[in-house]
Amino acid sequence: MSDQKLSLAALRPLAAALAALSLLAACAPLPKLAEPARAYQGAELGLKDESSAALTALHSDWWRAYGDAALDALLERALASHPSLAQAQARIARAGAGIENAQAADRPTVGVGADITRQRYTEHGLVPPPVAGSVRTSANLQAGISYDWDFFGRHAAALQAAVGQERAAQADAAAARLNLSSALVRSWLDLGRVLAQRELLAEQLRQGEQSLALVRQRVQAGLDNAPVQRSAELPLPELRRQDLALQAQAELLRHQLAALSAQPQEAVAALQPRLPQALNLGSEGSLGVDLLGRRPDVVAARWRVEAATQGVAEARAQFYPNVNLTAFAGFNSLGLDQLLKSGSRQLGFGPSLRLPIFDTGRLRAQLKGNAAELDGAVAAYNGALLEALREASDQLSLLDSLARQDAEQTQTVAHLQASRDLARQRYEAGLGNYLAVLSAEQNLLQQRRSQLELQAQRLGTQVALVRSLGGGWNEAAAPMAQAQR
Repeated sequence: MSDQKLSLAALRPLAAALAALSLLAACAPLPKLAEPARAYQGAELGLKDESSAALTALHSDWWRAYGDAALDALLERALASHPSLAQAQARIARAGAGIENAQAADRPTVGVGADITRQRYTEHGLVPPPVAGSVRTSANLQAGISYDWDFFGRHAAALQAAVGQERAAQADAAAARLNLSSALVRSWLDLGRVLAQRELLAEQLRQGEQSLALVRQRVQAGLDNAPVQRSAELPLPELRRQDLALQAQAELLRHQLAALSAQPQEAVAALQPRLPQALNLGSEGSLGVDLLGRRPDVVAARWRVEAATQGVAEARAQFYPNVNLTAFAGFNSLGLDQLLKSGSRQLGFGPSLRLPIFDTGRLRAQLKGNAAELDGAVAAYNGALLEALREASDQLSLLDSLARQDAEQTQTVAHLQASRDLARQRYEAGLGNYLAVLSAEQNLLQQRRSQLELQAQRLGTQVALVRSLGGGWNEAAAPMAQAQR
């Protein structure tokens, strides 16, 4: 009992000294930082309370609304095999390891050590006879525990920074998935457009050759002259050139689909996609603040702001004392035969304190660097938000314009169909020749090609709009970080 009282009495001055030094270190001056950058709020950018229903009804597998089994299979393979998604998952795993590392810093460290040394002790050193001048074996067997007391929140800030990095990595993975799916659907639609254009072009070529044959007959009969025949021949080489160009486009698009779905080019050689019906997104709609939680790139930028904020808090905590508690127990002896005897026991306990009084130059630079990183993260978030708003607004405006263009083009096609029908009726009534019918058919086919381009452009713009709206992703449904589970 007396030994215990003596030990407690001996620790009181040390505890008082540690408390005094802690107060002194707590007053260590922090550098004065500039006012941090401010993140934009949705309302100041004109975002409404919520987006229109048509823009928020997307699902994460939005492409299934096209009802194309071949497209679904292609996307399933792409999402399971593409290297960009594997790379994103590796970044998530790395961020998760950062969380585990931050959690470990707030736990006690336990270790066991053993060492044996055979040495000759000098006769003229501090070791007295009979050990001096002899060769002895010294042994040590010891277990220790150390705990870094997070009194000022340094470990907590580091953990929250790591959580922010993992959440950002998760959002980045969602953005990679969205980019991959939208790129593949866009290539699929482009291939469907090219194949449909080739079909219309083939009909144009057939009718052009038929017109040329009739003109040649008329020239031979003396009803037309050579310039008329030259005029009939002129469009055909250009149409054949266009067909070759479309054929090359189709081949390149198949190469792209093979790369996006991570499979050999032969696997997509037989694909014959058809342009589907447009998605029910509406040509008009209002963008709301919920867009901020639906765009994975915006969410990732916001989580990086949170991680950088915690990085500044961790850098501030470095200015305060670091208190470490250590304890050890074990055996130490001169001679292995004495190692495990009761007299060889050794026990120890003690706190240690690190004061950053003479290290403020490095800590100041670190704090300023973390503050600058926070400003950069806020600027990146603001930029991502502005770009997201611009992209979504652009696609909504373009969809509205394309809808009106399509309405005008539909009227043009209807008028040309009526002209074609009238030319055919006149021919059948003996009031005109078949060349007039073929000419009307050519004009109609040209406008149908323009209508097909508008349809494909509308479908592609819808895919771009889906991407700009987050593709049905929602932060609330994303997996929670390890530290928050």
